[in-house]
Amino acid sequence: MITFDHVTYTYEGQTVPSLRDCSFTVGPGELILFTGESGCGKTTIIKLINGLLQHGGGGTLEGTVTVNGRDVAGAPLWELAQTVGSVFQNPKSQFFNLDTTGEVLFGLESRGASREKMSQALDSAVQICGVGPLLDRNIFALSGGEKQRIACASAYAMGPEVFVLDEPSSNLDGEGIRQLREILKQLKAAGKTILVAEHRLWYAADLANRVFYLREGRLERVYSGAEFLLLPEERRRAMGLRSLTEVPLPKSQFAPGKAGDGLSVRGLRASYDRTAVWEQVSFTAPRGQITAITGHNGAGKTTLARCLCGLMKEKDGAILWDGKPASRKDRKRLGFLIMQDVNLQLFADSVLAEAQLGNDANEMKAMAALERMDLAQYAQAHPLALSGGQKQRLAIVDGCLSGKELVIFDEPTSGLDYAHMQEVSRLLQELAEQGLCVLVITHDGEFLQENGARVISWLPAN
Repeated sequence: MITFDHVTYTYEGQTVPSLRDCSFTVGPGELILFTGESGCGKTTIIKLINGLLQHGGGGTLEGTVTVNGRDVAGAPLWELAQTVGSVFQNPKSQFFNLDTTGEVLFGLESRGASREKMSQALDSAVQICGVGPLLDRNIFALSGGEKQRIACASAYAMGPEVFVLDEPSSNLDGEGIRQLREILKQLKAAGKTILVAEHRLWYAADLANRVFYLREGRLERVYSGAEFLLLPEERRRAMGLRSLTEVPLPKSQFAPGKAGDGLSVRGLRASYDRTAVWEQVSFTAPRGQITAITGHNGAGKTTLARCLCGLMKEKDGAILWDGKPASRKDRKRLGFLIMQDVNLQLFADSVLAEAQLGNDANEMKAMAALERMDLAQYAQAHPLALSGGQKQRLAIVDGCLSGKELVIFDEPTSGLDYAHMQEVSRLLQELAEQGLCVLVITHDGEFLQENGARVISWLPAN
């Protein structure tokens, strides 16, 4: 069904190929799991299958990619979309509507499908993807994980035979990932061909017929599903791969505490359109330690981060810094937020320029920070040409060089492999040891296990 015949792909402006002499075939009904360190070529393979790179990527392609016997380079994108359904790492990049129901049905409506067919497709997408509670809502009011589920439903509603998913679990909480696993199981049972690029392996590894391991753009090894599950932990860690079993979130250690050193929040309330997101929120995040905020998708964690940094006005309550009230202006001066969608905060025309933007870091200091995050070799590349995980690491570099006293990380490991997750964990520990106030919003139990953060889990959606 899918064939890569000696495929090499080099992105525009790059001299080193992102994919090198890659050959493989995928049969109908297979579930293939692509994994490897950040930037190894997983996303490039996904975008070659759905045709995005052949039709507008701007790079250089050698070799041939075929789907159902047809050269993808010669097939119009609208035709490919009938065969290949896509779910991207950043679901917002594939949205076309303001409302969720319209988004799920967009593909069918653009093809002129009948109302009856669209109604049937919507019912099926609700059943398979569990998006019933999300319908008829403003798509911009959804959390990152909720947007990901809508993206899955939109792809499913088109009825393709092939599904490609690029880091689909990156913004999901544990329950959302388990729902995603059920979606994959049902698609596989229906005989669909599924290709998943992932770092978080625990939910999909035992579903895979084969696991393709990539390193530096090369397909280094193909494992059967059973072989991959039997890899010793030391070997898997050496390959830069994450856990094959779910690592639960640590137990909450919430205690309001007294206003004092660092950040203190008292009776905070936030709302959108007069509807409370949460209220009566109180906690402390002292300097010198990592404080983690956990909670389900849609609980309001990102809204909290925006309030703490002064990017959004709270409706009630108080935010204090070192025991004194901190205005929005104060918080903008004190805080730096590494956003969940890092594309929103990359502005410069090169990676090095981005690392030096808005701070006093000289080139040597900026290059040292980039080297630590394995980004020095991309110093002259455009930030938006990086992979998702590389962009995430660049935004973390920005935060660490910002010179701010309060640094907030919103899902900092969403696109990271095991080795880079460890490095980010060490970096956060160092920031805390320097006396900074480090706040992390995350669903990643494996990450929290590494850094020993004090966990607060209490933000209920209202």
